[in-house]
Amino acid sequence: MGATFTDHDVDADGVRIRTTVGGQGTPLLLLHGYPETRLMWRHLLARLAEDRTVVATDLRGYGDSDKPTPDDAGTVYAKRAMAADQVAVMRTLGFDRFDVVAHDRGARVAQRLVLDHPDVVGRLAVLDMLPTRHVLRHLDLAVAGAYYHWFFAATGAGIPERLLAHEPEFWLRATIERLLAPGASIDPAVMAEYVRCFSDPATIAATCADYRAGGTSDLAADDASAAVGEQVGCPTLALWGRDSIVGKAYHPLEVWREYATDVTGAELPAGHFLPEEVPDLVLDHLIGFLA
Repeated sequence: MGATFTDHDVDADGVRIRTTVGGQGTPLLLLHGYPETRLMWRHLLARLAEDRTVVATDLRGYGDSDKPTPDDAGTVYAKRAMAADQVAVMRTLGFDRFDVVAHDRGARVAQRLVLDHPDVVGRLAVLDMLPTRHVLRHLDLAVAGAYYHWFFAATGAGIPERLLAHEPEFWLRATIERLLAPGASIDPAVMAEYVRCFSDPATIAATCADYRAGGTSDLAADDASAAVGEQVGCPTLALWGRDSIVGKAYHPLEVWREYATDVTGAELPAGHFLPEEVPDLVLDHLIGFLA
C-alpha cells in the first residue's frame, strides 16, 4: 500500500507555507520552480515516499503559500529569506537534517539554503538550473534572449505586474510551453491549477519580486559567498534537459564544479521541466543518488 499524503499549512516564522507530507524515513524536501507549484512533483511522490518522509512545499509567493508584500530592498523575496522559510518548515515538522531535490527557482533557494545552513542538508539534487551568479556574470545575446523573462519580470516600476495581470494565463502557458521539449505537454488539469495559482495578483507581484531579487540581493549574497570561497559542500547531483537552455548553452558539470565540491550529473532527453517530462528517468537518478 502506498504512502498517504496530507496537506498542511506550516508557520515558518510568520509566513504560512502550504506543505504536502507523506511517507516514512529519511526526510526529503522538494522545492518547485517558476511558474509552477508543488504539484510539479506529482509523478515522483509515491516512489520517493517508499522509504522517505517526503515534504513538498509551495515557496513563499507561489501556489497556496503566503505572499508577503515585496519591499524595495529586495529582501522579502531574497533566496536567503525563502531558504529560511524551508528550514523553519522542516524544523517544525521535526527534521533538523534532510536531503533536498529542487528545480529552477527552487534550486536557487536550495543553493542558498545549503550555503547559509550547511549542517542541515545531507544531499542536494538540482534540476535544470545553474547558479544565478554564473548566469548573470556570463551573459551573451543568446542567453539573454532565451532568459528574457528574467529581465522582464525584474523590470520594476510596476510594469511587469500590470502587464501580466492583464493576461496571466497567456503568459503562464507561453512560458511553460516554450520551455518544454518538442512534443512534450502538461496535463490540461494540471495546467489549469498552475493558471489558478498564477492568476492571483499577489502571486504575480511576488514572482516578479523573486526575479528582481535575483539581480540585486541574491547576486550580492552570491558574490559575497564567492569572495570568501563558500561552496556547496554536500554531495550534489545536477540533472538537466538536452533541449533546455541549460543543456544547449552551457557545460553544466563544469559550471557546477566551480560552486560545489562534490558534483555528479547527467543530461536527460527532455526540456526544462524534467519531473513532468521524464519522471521515470529523474526517479532512477534520484533513487540511486539518495540511497
